[in-house]
Amino acid sequence: MSISIYHIIGIVLAVSLIEVFGIVSMRRVKNSEDFDTGGGRAGTLTVCGIIMGTLIGGQSTIGTAQLAFSFGISAWWFTLGAALGCVFLAFVYVVKIRKSGTSTLLEIVSKEYGRKVEVTASILCSIGIFVSIVAQIVSSSALLMTLFPMRLWIAALVSAMIMVLFVVFGGVWSAGIGGIVKLVLLCISSLTAGLVVLYLSDGYNGLFSNIKGLLTENGFHTISGLSSSEDVMHRYSNLFARGFGKDIGSCISVILGVLSTQSYAQGIYAAKSDRVAKKSALISALLTIPIGAACVFVGLYMRGHYITADEYNILAENNISIPEGIGVLTSSAQAFPVFITTYIPKFIGGIMLGTLLITVIVGGSGLSLGASAILVRDVFMQLSSKTGKHILLASRLTIVFLLAAAIIIGVATSGGFINDLGFLSMGLRATAVFIPLTLSMLLPKQFDGKRMLAAVIIGTIVLLIVKLSAMPVDPTFPGIAAVIVVALTGYKKRLTSIF
Repeated sequence: MSISIYHIIGIVLAVSLIEVFGIVSMRRVKNSEDFDTGGGRAGTLTVCGIIMGTLIGGQSTIGTAQLAFSFGISAWWFTLGAALGCVFLAFVYVVKIRKSGTSTLLEIVSKEYGRKVEVTASILCSIGIFVSIVAQIVSSSALLMTLFPMRLWIAALVSAMIMVLFVVFGGVWSAGIGGIVKLVLLCISSLTAGLVVLYLSDGYNGLFSNIKGLLTENGFHTISGLSSSEDVMHRYSNLFARGFGKDIGSCISVILGVLSTQSYAQGIYAAKSDRVAKKSALISALLTIPIGAACVFVGLYMRGHYITADEYNILAENNISIPEGIGVLTSSAQAFPVFITTYIPKFIGGIMLGTLLITVIVGGSGLSLGASAILVRDVFMQLSSKTGKHILLASRLTIVFLLAAAIIIGVATSGGFINDLGFLSMGLRATAVFIPLTLSMLLPKQFDGKRMLAAVIIGTIVLLIVKLSAMPVDPTFPGIAAVIVVALTGYKKRLTSIF
């Protein structure tokens, strides 16, 4: 793989475009309300930009292609879950969120269950969002290391610096206006990549023929833990390749994570009307599905033509030769960027690479903004009497701190699947926020605040135990179940009947 001057021109052009919009949007920020919610005057395109700017990030693109490289079409579940989350957001939550008179989801919880629940859930939810920020840093680092000869920590630092420049000045207006530009470029880029894949493979079935040919005819299937050509096809053409419970669980964790995340609620709060908010969420759902499918296609195509450096070393140790024309990826996370540099015309490929970088930047920026809003409004403001400019400064400094911490963690955990971080992130957010938020809106005044506080803490502990013990079930399920069980012990109608 080689990067030409035309690639670089395309990258610089795309990134410069998005940064200009981010800096120009700073003019719209007069106070902390403008920074966090845009003053509640955003139109459909801007709200779509806010939602998809965060929703379609490194996990939905680079991470999905990476997972498809290893597990086939089951990698589609992340973006399918994201789309379904937007649908539920539109039809069930939009009106209630906007009528709450709050600026964060946790403020809704606070009104119902008290400040202790709000602060605790805020911290736990922010940890979940932080995990996703780390995933964005890992994604962008993989992309930068593919394009330029740089070390991991330098790539992570550059990624974070670009994110800071993008969002720390313009807040939600940067995320929204930049998200519109990103949305247009990403739709064009993903559609182009998907069509090129289908052309090169002679259609959808050709993707699997290439994979079968690489892994079985050359005897490579053993390096992926597969014993036959039937196993190869079962893995890569099966929507539940990682197990029905794991894949469905991952999808549900994403749905609940979308409904529990401040970053997406920012768009709902920013919309100038309920109709605009609903319409924007549905459009986001509609566009997310084909983008995810295109990224899956790219991962499948690369699996049919490439092996990883680790696989290459295993083959070399067993004296198995590699046929001419088979490429080697440093890691599976490089599947998408290497595809672009290898199979797309240089200048267009440069714009697409810039778009991928933008995708990760806007995604990481939007998540940082959401975590900042939670920590500042639901924690800092609860513990301090400062207002006005102090809040705006605190929001910006919090974003810088989060991204700095994400660099450190990202460098230390760069070897795993990006989407696994995404699923864990969504699960943590859902366990901390989903049940308290939903019950506060659908069944107000029915549950005890102290029991809800215990439910949030215990549910998160259960989720982490299941995750660390590597049980064959998505940890979101037992985490959410624990929250429900503990919360039900504080159901007031039941308590009244007993006493």
